[in-house]
Amino acid sequence: MIKQLLAVLLVLGLSPVFAQAQENGIYIKLGEARTKKSLAAFPPLQYFGAPTTASKYQSVGVELFNTITNDLSVSSYFQFINQSAFLEDTSKTALMPAPGQPNGFKFQSWSAIGADFLIRAGYSIVGNEVTLETYTYHVPRANLVLGKKYKGPLSSARRIAHTFSNDVLKALTGQEGPFLSRVVASSDRGGGQAKEIFVMDWDGANMDQVSSHRSISISPAWSPDGKKVAYTSYVKRVGAKFRNADMILLDLTTGKRSLISYRQGINSGAAFSPDGRHIYLTISQGTSPDIYKMTLDGTLVGKITNGPAGAMNVEPNISNDGKLVFSSDRAGRPMIYTANADGNNVKRITFAGVFNSSPSWSPDGKKIAFAGQSDNNFDIFVMNADGTGMIRLTSAKKANGRMASNEDPSFSPDGRFVMYTSNRTGKSQIYISTVDGTEERRVTNDNFNYYKPKWSNNID
Repeated sequence: MIKQLLAVLLVLGLSPVFAQAQENGIYIKLGEARTKKSLAAFPPLQYFGAPTTASKYQSVGVELFNTITNDLSVSSYFQFINQSAFLEDTSKTALMPAPGQPNGFKFQSWSAIGADFLIRAGYSIVGNEVTLETYTYHVPRANLVLGKKYKGPLSSARRIAHTFSNDVLKALTGQEGPFLSRVVASSDRGGGQAKEIFVMDWDGANMDQVSSHRSISISPAWSPDGKKVAYTSYVKRVGAKFRNADMILLDLTTGKRSLISYRQGINSGAAFSPDGRHIYLTISQGTSPDIYKMTLDGTLVGKITNGPAGAMNVEPNISNDGKLVFSSDRAGRPMIYTANADGNNVKRITFAGVFNSSPSWSPDGKKIAFAGQSDNNFDIFVMNADGTGMIRLTSAKKANGRMASNEDPSFSPDGRFVMYTSNRTGKSQIYISTVDGTEERRVTNDNFNYYKPKWSNNID
């Protein structure tokens, strides 16, 4: 019997509706999910409005269904059962089970086809508002794991779907998914030779151009709260003869744009401190590049690296607990190094390959991803923070048979995925892989190029 939970639930900052009881305990153990996926049944969404309006709003239901299906498929926890195997006509059965619900579905119909989980959902639209009603069941126990209604404007349909997917993972695994997170990247999709900065949902949807310098804008980075983006742009300043690689800070909430580092030479590779009050970046000032720390108004706080002997120290990345990782050629070839946030206690942690670059911390600070060149191409590698336990995530060929390059890794906010670019199709597109390299998915699917994507730390 389904227990009722009397509670006020705030969903998406929109209208709270209701929630039903969730069973205590974890249904999917994270380690076991790597070797055995759970079989999930997800019938098409039912439409609860007047039959005469069903065709009008069919596209909304399709968008909700496809977004949820993609989210949960990418999670790598589930394998969806083909709808042709269903024993019930789900358009004629209620979302809740018999005998408690008139015309309810039967759990036996789903256990017979091996389903571990069953998701039943329907939607209605009144005016400009959509309501998604969902029930997620654990079939072997014949009980409800998660039951929620989500309500908001039609424009929030994808966001509602992403929120439900996050809630499903939270209920089943104890860990929330990354499906409300965003990505910032440089791209040439604005046209011409320019590269501008774009913000998008994690799955490449809702692409929004946030810079328009008609120049080369690269290396974007998120602030910890997801409200600001720092990036480098070759903008020609008034009275200047040449374009300089200047750093710009964009407040996404207000649209305010500030020039925060415009020293002559390179001002690039932004990485926010965990508290969001400082930025680590590479500055050259006519000499070999080194890593500096500055406030958000551009005031230099200190020089973090100093050579040695004219070495380049670039691509800083700061862990959530304040550790620094960067690339340096101080030993001859560019390799990956770690250090304290003040630059002390420098340790070299990679020793193989020709060129190791663009290191990135996992959210828990236990792993580092980087791009490593062995022959003529780069691949993505993940290792423990001390350099041990290294694994290769990527290996792909172009249509001509040559090895593709995979570069610029960035961890998802839950630490289960790594995002990167790959030129295997002839264009530099965005892909993601599980952190163990067992599954890979393409995120963007167009004829543009994307560079240095960064996954936001926050999930909302």
